[in-house]
Amino acid sequence: MSTGRRDPLPAIRGRVLRSEPMTRHTTWRVGGPADRYFEPADREDLIAFVRALPADEPVLWLGLGSNLLVRDGGWRGTIIALHGALDALRLEEAGGTRLIYAEAGVHCARLAKFAERHHLAGLGFMAGIPGTVGGALAMNAGAWGGETWPNVAMVEMVFRDGSVRWLEPTHFRYGYREVELPAGALGFLAARFKVSVDTDGAHARYTREALARRKASQPVGKPSAGSTFRNPPGDHAARLIESCGLKGYRIGGAEVSTQHANFLITDDTASAADVEALITHIRRTVKAKTGIDLEPEVRIVGEPL
Repeated sequence: MSTGRRDPLPAIRGRVLRSEPMTRHTTWRVGGPADRYFEPADREDLIAFVRALPADEPVLWLGLGSNLLVRDGGWRGTIIALHGALDALRLEEAGGTRLIYAEAGVHCARLAKFAERHHLAGLGFMAGIPGTVGGALAMNAGAWGGETWPNVAMVEMVFRDGSVRWLEPTHFRYGYREVELPAGALGFLAARFKVSVDTDGAHARYTREALARRKASQPVGKPSAGSTFRNPPGDHAARLIESCGLKGYRIGGAEVSTQHANFLITDDTASAADVEALITHIRRTVKAKTGIDLEPEVRIVGEPL
């Protein structure tokens, strides 16, 4: 149970907390307090909350808290947590085309399993993404050769003024692990994904293999944020980090995983400053030894202590 103070907002049915520690809501289990933390009751509650926010309020959307480092000084603004509220998942059909509708809080692995269960292909790679649909849309997340946006038919977005629109992919510019949002857009509410019929069971096998590969190659069950760095063209960040002898390297309570060098894990003593210092050390070491400047895949936000 949170000890944060409830913030009385008229007509809001969800939970609003002040000074909520982000150690409770990020997969690294580190991070300072958010000035305001909101868990909507449902989609309509979220939209009502957005409409009540000041136009200049800094807003951070949160899924599972993976791919995110909140500094120890915390977040000066509002964090909106979608997981648990926006979790609808269903089959749809439009003009003879089969689609999967998934709200932003749906876990990517759940989406992959849903497609498998309905004998549909195209989303098996989602089994390897440790986050939500909203997060996957925001960064064009991918795994094992697949990426989010090539499979998108339409997305539903909420804007700063509280308006909601369905948009086609042509409204967005996206590339490897990056997406540029339209002006005024605040965050994703849902998406419709293109799928095809899995006629020979290949998708089902791919999804099962992806889950097994993730468990075998990644430190599942240990606090991490997923892949820390983007893969440079023609190479892999994990290979470069390992080649520099950094597996097992530790700063404070943060350590380079000995199982997968592109994963940083934390223990109960870790701070966000430990993680950020380790990220900086890895970048400097790899740059000095290989000439390659690794770019972080994780988003680093908030204020230092």
